[in-house]
Amino acid sequence: MTPAATPHMSLGPVQPRRMNLPIGIQSFAKLREEGYYYVDKTAYALRLIREGSHYFLSRPRRFGKSLFLDTLKELFEGNSPLFEGLHAADHWDWTRRFPVIRISFGGGVPKNRADLAMRVQEILRTNRETLGLPRPADWPEADTAGNLSHLIRQAHQASGQRVVVLIDEYDKPILDNISDSAVATDMREGLKDLYSVLKDADEYLKFVFLTGVSKFSKVSLFSGLNNLQDITLMPEYSAICGYTQPEVDTVFAPELPGLDREEVRRWYNGYNWLGESVYNPFDLLLLFRNRKFKPYWFETGTPIFLIQLLAERQFFTPNLSQVVAHEKLLSTFDVGNIPPEALLFQTGYLTIRDSREPLLGNWVYTLGYPNREVESSLNMALLTGYGLSEQHALTTRLALIELLQTRNLAGMESLFHALFAGIPHD
Repeated sequence: MTPAATPHMSLGPVQPRRMNLPIGIQSFAKLREEGYYYVDKTAYALRLIREGSHYFLSRPRRFGKSLFLDTLKELFEGNSPLFEGLHAADHWDWTRRFPVIRISFGGGVPKNRADLAMRVQEILRTNRETLGLPRPADWPEADTAGNLSHLIRQAHQASGQRVVVLIDEYDKPILDNISDSAVATDMREGLKDLYSVLKDADEYLKFVFLTGVSKFSKVSLFSGLNNLQDITLMPEYSAICGYTQPEVDTVFAPELPGLDREEVRRWYNGYNWLGESVYNPFDLLLLFRNRKFKPYWFETGTPIFLIQLLAERQFFTPNLSQVVAHEKLLSTFDVGNIPPEALLFQTGYLTIRDSREPLLGNWVYTLGYPNREVESSLNMALLTGYGLSEQHALTTRLALIELLQTRNLAGMESLFHALFAGIPHD
């Protein structure tokens, strides 16, 4: 008979307490107040504030950009209770508070310039209400750039502090209409007019941070905003969004038992921006909840435009596992000039695998699939995008898997012959 445990007997290691999984949570306050897991990124925030004032960051969708911006908002507004136990708690001056203007284009899909102007008007109206500022009676709301400029000066005068401007998904109105170049160009010009305010308002600004998926050229969208520092490919900020392996092993330790750790890494890790590799947060959180390996991130946005572009450019898809591109090419992105390599990299379907400097000051990057999820899912999408019916693609893949597992080389030869014979000769 096993004796009852006493306070002096060892009961084994104490298991970490499981918390709520922050799936889709973009509010830092909600995450901290309602018992969700949080990977502390406040050290990155403090470094940015300490070393500069105007920043741009490009990362794929569902990578935690919105949560990082909301963290910055709560930090500048001085909500110290939310930061207890985090790096920023003992490294920030909580006696100073700054007015924050938060602009996000995450909601809705404007279809024309007028829709965009209405959306901006509503955003600025909400910011005025949050800051407790009256709307100027003599300023037409339709003048969105003028209204933003006035709001910045108004917030500065009312608080006596310089203003923080945080812009989330700065490029979404363009990307939502990218298949219609005329509308996308119109959206670009409307946003260019809005963002131009940031240059002239510099004396009133404490900190500016813009995030998005794509990296439009400064000439096309940020004309004159020369002090905007792009941290997208800075090694020290590679892990500013996403989860590193040590962060997964520590913060999410209670969720790991029962999962094949090596398969988790192969399926979801591997995104890299010249520094430490990271996991896609959305994938990992849904894996922890559902306990199944699935292409969670890929399924949230079928890259129809990407598939069409690759087909139009006759991109040789086997090369996707090893694409060589120079730095300028990865940064070249505009409505009328969309290199497939840049689009694949910026949207997260390819990541940086290697970098070299063959000539001083000229960097060349080797891109490849970040992980098994993207490789498998993108190739399946390419089968149908290049003309194979979904049913035929599925049956072919299943047949190939069985042939590979049974090492049936003759069967594989017949399968490939049938597959290529079905491609129209023209």
